[in-house]
Amino acid sequence: MTTPEFASNRDNFCYRHPDRQSFVLCQRCLRTICGECQTPAAVGVICPECMKAERKNRTPAQKRAERRWGGGRGPAMAITRSGRPVVTYALIAVTSLIGLLQLIPGIGNAITQQMVFAAAYLFPDLSGLPFEPWRLLTAVFAHGGFVHLALNMLALFMIGQSLEPMLGRARFLALYLISGLGGSVMVAILDPSQPTVGASGAIFGMMAALLIIGRHIGANVTGLLVILGINFVYGLLFGGGRISWQAHLGGLVVGALIAYILVKTKRREQRIWQILALSAVTVALLVAVFVVPPLIILA
Repeated sequence: MTTPEFASNRDNFCYRHPDRQSFVLCQRCLRTICGECQTPAAVGVICPECMKAERKNRTPAQKRAERRWGGGRGPAMAITRSGRPVVTYALIAVTSLIGLLQLIPGIGNAITQQMVFAAAYLFPDLSGLPFEPWRLLTAVFAHGGFVHLALNMLALFMIGQSLEPMLGRARFLALYLISGLGGSVMVAILDPSQPTVGASGAIFGMMAALLIIGRHIGANVTGLLVILGINFVYGLLFGGGRISWQAHLGGLVVGALIAYILVKTKRREQRIWQILALSAVTVALLVAVFVVPPLIILA
């Protein structure tokens, strides 16, 4: 029950519907709004007037992105999504949990050994190790230390908040996993003897995708290009064997390819071609990783 003082205070009622009580405030103007007037935003909800103002103040690049990538109207496939980037949060939660378990003395090393990827696990006849192809992906969720984990999860959080709503949850997850797979495949091809863990391949894939999509919609991607270049060159020249530049390269190439596919098949009637193209990339990666490393090892 509400008290007379509550009922007499107009701030406790929706400003657009004075007969509806509410305890929710618009995150922009801080006025009370009912459920009908709430629009999900990056943080909390906003009212229709603030949403209208936000749309009016969008940059030309943002407007082009809305026309080309979403909205649910016309021939363009509705790729832009509202709501929270739940896949990003889920990936961070799962990866962080595994990373923290890896830090526990006694069991951490055992967990790492069960998830690390090396090409030897794909060729039991040559290595004597068991055949465990799932390590191509499990390595993406394990890390080599707290700093490694923290930096990758920070990058995932920052990029995922922008990229997941733009692509949609399923496409974003496909981008992340296939890019991570690409990183493992590139390690197996370029350095079959090197074991690897970490989400860096998937992170570089997301960065490449954001770069490709940004160029497609006319956004200024110079800053992202510089950051991407610095990170890759640093891993290549100064990693000292601790940073797998091969995984970075694999994720970068595969992420860019996936983004190109998504850009070229964004219309609703092209959805089947999009699925087939992404499946073809995945199959090509698996064929490459099972064919090329043995040739290198036996050479």
